[in-house]
Amino acid sequence: MFVITLGLAHGQTAQEKGLAIAKERKARDLGWGDSVAEMSMILRNANGDEAERKMRMKSLEIKDDGDKGLTIFDQPLDVKGTAFLNFSHALKPDDQWMYLPKLSKVKRIRSKNKSGPFMGSEFSYEDMSSFELEKFKFKYLKDDKFEGQNCFVIEQVPTDKNSGYSKQLVWVDKKHYRALKVEFYDRKNSFLKELLNLEFELYLDKYWRPMRVEMFNEQTSKSTDLVTHSIEFKTGLNDNDFNQGSLKNLR
Repeated sequence: MFVITLGLAHGQTAQEKGLAIAKERKARDLGWGDSVAEMSMILRNANGDEAERKMRMKSLEIKDDGDKGLTIFDQPLDVKGTAFLNFSHALKPDDQWMYLPKLSKVKRIRSKNKSGPFMGSEFSYEDMSSFELEKFKFKYLKDDKFEGQNCFVIEQVPTDKNSGYSKQLVWVDKKHYRALKVEFYDRKNSFLKELLNLEFELYLDKYWRPMRVEMFNEQTSKSTDLVTHSIEFKTGLNDNDFNQGSLKNLR
């Protein structure tokens, strides 16, 4: 906060302030190492009908680059064994693969297809990437409140030409620098969907994680919730646990 306040006193631009807020957000979430989470994905159509999937998500923090992630679906039977491997990058397009057990095939997700829906949900493949400063250009817009919390509202414009978004508006709380709400705008700059990070819990006395993430598509009225049932940090995962060649043999 001292750095940001000092910068404003010397005529900080909206772009400089937006970047400073984003840097602080990133800095407060460094050093967690690795994590393993048990989760549910709840798909909801425009009529409110629901379908639930059980999944495990493994994550590995990578120094000086984006994080690695592995998502394994366990239930129901029609998705059991499906696995998604994601290598986020700061300065180049992400590497992503999907293992489809019915075809016994590993499929690479091409960069131009990353705006497509992830497992039929309202999350895109692009949304599954880790937050990296180099992926966006930032601009501070205003101060606002969300759920009673004082927030900065910043605009982040993707630098990737294949992004499905023209911009994102992010509500970052001033106390902990957590992204509480994100509005996504499509390539035509129309409001596409809204993400809410809810029910935060603190881990290792430093790292905040939302136990419920809700994504609502404003154009289709469909929604997807990601509910975290449990999460553990520093479990000993390493690069060998995020191997494209072993996707077919995951249990």
